[in-house]
Amino acid sequence: AGGNYTGICGRALFSVAFAPAERGARMIRIKNLSAGYFGKPVIEKVTMEFQPGKVTVLTGPNGSGKSTLLKAALGLLPAMEGEVLYGETDICLLKRRQIARKAAFLTQSRNTPSIRALQMVLHGRFPYLSYPRYYGREDYEIARGAMDTTGSRQHENTNITQLSGGQRQGVYLAMALAQDTRTIFMDEPTTYLDISHQFRLMETAKSLAREGKAVVLVLHDISLALREADVIAVFQDGRLLCCDTPEIVYQKGVMEEVFGVGIHRMDTPHGIQYYCTPKEV
Repeated sequence: AGGNYTGICGRALFSVAFAPAERGARMIRIKNLSAGYFGKPVIEKVTMEFQPGKVTVLTGPNGSGKSTLLKAALGLLPAMEGEVLYGETDICLLKRRQIARKAAFLTQSRNTPSIRALQMVLHGRFPYLSYPRYYGREDYEIARGAMDTTGSRQHENTNITQLSGGQRQGVYLAMALAQDTRTIFMDEPTTYLDISHQFRLMETAKSLAREGKAVVLVLHDISLALREADVIAVFQDGRLLCCDTPEIVYQKGVMEEVFGVGIHRMDTPHGIQYYCTPKEV
């Protein structure tokens, strides 16, 4: 699903489809990592970790390095310096399937093949199968369970070309969940989604975190990030400026400085809500 990429140490990796989790796998940590394209770093000396049981949001202006960090964390981009650790093991020492069993990736852009939704979700089982790929009963059960989680089960026999953008996103997310990994990376998953689908996706992310998974999302929606995240990492020009709870990030004013807006909050019957205004001159 989605083709192959050459990652750290020159190995090919699946772009979207990953295998089931290795139980007991520990968190992914990034240490002093620099990575980029054509010999030019996009992120520089980033150190952070993705904690199980928490929703971590990466935010910052366009081109600040958020998507680059995700790809480097998955081994889809080579590290220019620093390291990516899966538990205590450097990613360069892991085989393709070992990486695949630990982390799934919901990419920002995808091709839309003309296949049934259930068949698309089953692609998430690819690295778990030997060639030729024959799906077993367990694979179908896991795939349908993932579709139940994302609310896309009713579309399992529908060609995904006939689904709306929000419905397709539910199918793609189900494909990632069918991989049953301990860490899930999502690159701008709310793009092109209407507000109801944004709420549904964020509730799914929080539900996965409650199950003990590390959920990592790239988001541009400041209000959504402050309201829903457990941890917010703010990037600018390839540097990690701040990584902390939404309350601390808000109090520091780092997002106001980075985005050039005023950020305000108010108590409502539905909890604290955040909103943005043009920055006062």
